[in-house]
Amino acid sequence: MKTRVARAIATWFGCGYSPIAPGTVGSLAAVAIAYFLPLRPIYFAALALAMLPVAIWAAGATARQSKLKDPQIVVVDEVLGQWITLAGVTSLNWKSWLAAFVLFRLFDIWKPPPIRRLEALPAGTGIVADDEMAGLYGALVLFVAGCFNLY
Repeated sequence: MKTRVARAIATWFGCGYSPIAPGTVGSLAAVAIAYFLPLRPIYFAALALAMLPVAIWAAGATARQSKLKDPQIVVVDEVLGQWITLAGVTSLNWKSWLAAFVLFRLFDIWKPPPIRRLEALPAGTGIVADDEMAGLYGALVLFVAGCFNLY
């Protein structure tokens, strides 16, 4: 039972099973959920923080079960990272939603320092931490851009 719950959370209820770009599908699901939640942007960071222990547990359990260090089906880390990026938005509009999505995916794929080093952390922590840092980078860029009214 715990294994099935862990896998459901880790794959973000099936998004991770996408045959093409499962991380991108997980990020899109995160944006879609956030869009329909009537929250101010900063609350997305609180939501990600509240989900962090569950995400680490689920990612680690799924990695152990699959015998892979960072299975592609695990996308809960993308969900939390995307929400962290959204927390940096100063004004929610179509441009900020699009910018948040693109920036998070850019930092998640590019992995500038020290993001790549975080992958070396053990088990679920390593799976999740790099995406949270990518989310922080995206949030910072969005916040600065918002201060200059660039979206």
